[in-house]
Amino acid sequence: MKNPEPTIYLVFVDDWELRGNGSGDARKLQFAPMRELVKLYQEFGIRGSFNAEVMQQLTFRQHEAGHPELRDLANEWEELVVQTYRLGCDIQLHIHPQWHQADYSDGQWRLRGDWSILNYSASDALSMLKTGRDYLERLLRAMDANYRCVSFRSGAWCIAPSPHILSLLVELGIVFDMSIVGGVRYNTRNIQLDYTNCEEDFLPYYPVMTDARKVSNKVEPLICVPTNCFYASRRQVFQRHVKNFGTKVKQKVAPSLSVQHQGGVAVGYGMEWEPTDTSRLSRIYDEKIKPYFTGRHLISDLAQLDYALLTEMLSSIRRRARASGLSEVPVILENHTKDVRDFSDIKRFLNDVVKAPDVRCLTLTELAQHFTAGTFKIRTANH
Repeated sequence: MKNPEPTIYLVFVDDWELRGNGSGDARKLQFAPMRELVKLYQEFGIRGSFNAEVMQQLTFRQHEAGHPELRDLANEWEELVVQTYRLGCDIQLHIHPQWHQADYSDGQWRLRGDWSILNYSASDALSMLKTGRDYLERLLRAMDANYRCVSFRSGAWCIAPSPHILSLLVELGIVFDMSIVGGVRYNTRNIQLDYTNCEEDFLPYYPVMTDARKVSNKVEPLICVPTNCFYASRRQVFQRHVKNFGTKVKQKVAPSLSVQHQGGVAVGYGMEWEPTDTSRLSRIYDEKIKPYFTGRHLISDLAQLDYALLTEMLSSIRRRARASGLSEVPVILENHTKDVRDFSDIKRFLNDVVKAPDVRCLTLTELAQHFTAGTFKIRTANH
């Protein structure tokens, strides 16, 4: 007799933030798209989760005395977070440490801090994490006395290796981290990390506490839940290349309109993410040619995927869930509202999700509760 299909528990997670260098209009990149996404979630009866980047907000507060415009934005940020939580969505902790000791002048931010929390001392990292956690808990406990920060995603995925970061999360009461994305590798002017050889990139697992890329052989005080990734088909790779080419042509034809639509793009922001260890020819091969042989590795980031790719993503999740042999599998999906230009593909995907008999939706807090209750199997190296 055929085994029943596993139940997939999707967690819709959004990293809610400005761009990594501090650029962009918060009302266009954060506030407006958050309201739109929450409206969609309500339409389909889904409770989403938002990783609120707290360092940005705390820095706005630090500079608000001399800049009334920052006070207005910080107040609106708080009001929107509270409203979003009141509507049933979840709010959890996200930290971009480059906001540490930032300068603000002439309406522009200059971010001084290192982009990777792994490069800070244990005491400095703890201070940022604790300040961010305490801020969110004070804000939301005024409405819900039971609210607590239970999950964490590190800025730019930086979580491993580190002699202390996972232990600091445990100290702060964090139940699970979701910063690992298997197959991701960055060597840029700001970020250096290599997750190309992670020992688990799909199922929840207990990590080696000094290197979250590895699965521990025993139960640990923290769980890692990888953010989902998948490989797009060659057909979708081709269609994506055609679509991207068309987008570049439009931007050249009407660059000022493109900048306005995106909330003010900082000149050269894309260069922040350019690899520093490969030639232009190598990048062309990796981005334009290699995917036709291996498939294109993609993070399950809703803002970066059209409907066809979102459908392929869900098919990939189903295949991997069946292959796991488990009856219930939680999967974390990513999103960046700052990058969403058109919600129509996301809307079509949400419609599919709510109609699927094998899919349920959870918030991050609900996922933590399931872990505590023992609902989901947590992998160790031995099992």
